[in-house]
Amino acid sequence: MKEFWIYTALRAGMFVGAFCIVFGVWFLVADAVNVLLVVVIAFLVSGVASYLLLERQRNAFAVKVEDRAGRISEKYEEMRAKEDEPED
Repeated sequence: MKEFWIYTALRAGMFVGAFCIVFGVWFLVADAVNVLLVVVIAFLVSGVASYLLLERQRNAFAVKVEDRAGRISEKYEEMRAKEDEPED
């Protein structure tokens, strides 16, 4: 679960950083800032940046999810095998 929160916090941080940069550049270039467009641009920029920069964190999170799914499927198979055993 720790990996999820680390990855999520880094993604949120990248979005906030991208928003600040895009907003700042837009504010310096023009008098009026279209905040909705800044949010869309920041979302796209942070998405690409996180895809390129957060591979290690994304892989760690994926390994945790895969391990948990494997444990759950093993427990399911054990329970199913117990149900299939003939009663004496």
